[in-house]
Amino acid sequence: MKLQSINPHDQSVLGELEVSTAEEVAAVVSKAKKAFETWQFTPIEERISYIKKFRESVEARKDELAKLISQEMGKPLSQATGEIEMELPYIDYYIEQGPENLKEEIVYQEGTTTFKTSFEPYGVCVCIAPWNFPLIMFDSGVFPALIAGNTVVFKPSEFSSLSQKMCFELLQATGIPDGVLSLVIGGGDVGGMLVDSPVDLVWFTGSTKVGQEIYKKCGEKFIKGLMEMGGNSAGIVFADADIDAAVESIYFSRFWCTGQVCNAVKRLFVEKPIFDEFVNKLVEKIRSVTTGNPMDDKDLGPLVAAKQLKMLEDQVQDALSKGATVKVGGKRPEEEELKDGNYYLPTILTDVTLDMKVMTDEVFGPVLPAFAFETDEEALELANNTMYGLANEVYTKNEKRAETFVRKLQSGVVAVNTFDYFKASCPFGGYKKSGIGREYGKIGMQEFAQVKMTAVNK
Repeated sequence: MKLQSINPHDQSVLGELEVSTAEEVAAVVSKAKKAFETWQFTPIEERISYIKKFRESVEARKDELAKLISQEMGKPLSQATGEIEMELPYIDYYIEQGPENLKEEIVYQEGTTTFKTSFEPYGVCVCIAPWNFPLIMFDSGVFPALIAGNTVVFKPSEFSSLSQKMCFELLQATGIPDGVLSLVIGGGDVGGMLVDSPVDLVWFTGSTKVGQEIYKKCGEKFIKGLMEMGGNSAGIVFADADIDAAVESIYFSRFWCTGQVCNAVKRLFVEKPIFDEFVNKLVEKIRSVTTGNPMDDKDLGPLVAAKQLKMLEDQVQDALSKGATVKVGGKRPEEEELKDGNYYLPTILTDVTLDMKVMTDEVFGPVLPAFAFETDEEALELANNTMYGLANEVYTKNEKRAETFVRKLQSGVVAVNTFDYFKASCPFGGYKKSGIGREYGKIGMQEFAQVKMTAVNK
């Protein structure tokens, strides 16, 4: 059976890959278990040496990888290149801080007895990645797992299999021992086979629905599951904010990667006195951006798949049927050269109500509903009124108010007057149904290791 990689710009076939069979999945997991016997005792500096070589290869072949990412998932070429450039400091962090983050630590001493903690791998780690950031999502699961001493079976998204297979091949080419890193190809059924296999840890980034199914299986098997799932982040703008700066920030946070980002601002709440001014400036900003072929480096490209476009159109139609107003966008582009692509114009909706799908569901595309609030308490209640809890952004010059919102917003990340909170040293993850566990930073790396406490009396 073949898996086709489809160009979302024109539905052309970029390539085909063989889908892994149940027998192949079983063989790969068995091989990973065998490789773990040696890999777990390989010095951490040696494990990291392969990642160093990978970094060199990525930098050398940056243009090739960026082109493939852009063609396969529709990200504008400069953003695909930017993804690679943004990821290099993260790779440097894994290389430089891995030994420090996982080193033994003396936690207590009493007389001649020393008490220390150490970190040991789980075993075979399954990494099931999404498509929106092919390189970043390959690295985020695979690298901390390998550095901690786990072996890894990696399944790329069916929508970015070629670009993530290239990442896998670049790491394989470093000479990493056979069986330490393996690849399987396919959709959710292949991912299910992996999770059902005798593995020891599952790392998953994707939708909340799928994440819950995987986490249930992990619970039944009593193995660890690290889940980074959906989000419905709020952008909260107060009347005392720097309006022009907030407009730029909200625009980037919502429409970067054509709105296909888990932590993107998906609900806009603006204090009533500046609501019209803010929305009008945001609309003006959107009218200045371009949508089109990602290889022509427009501002927005197509959605990754036709089913994502259909879902987005259904969400917008639900809002319109309940009284929402389209301020800009709200439809596919009309250019003939875009008619076969999964394109949707950047959209602002007003007159929205809390029962609309664009407010209750995760909207994975360039659509932003805007809602006016009157009090701090209302803004806080609106922002927390969701099953998700990944990230929120607050725009205000009032430091006391900002501190209150940081404390009371129910999310794993809160940003004040910025959208720029992704740093290699900063843990990332969600509350509620946005996930379990953290990525990045010391905490994120330690998620891939078991903690052993040892007491030694001399």
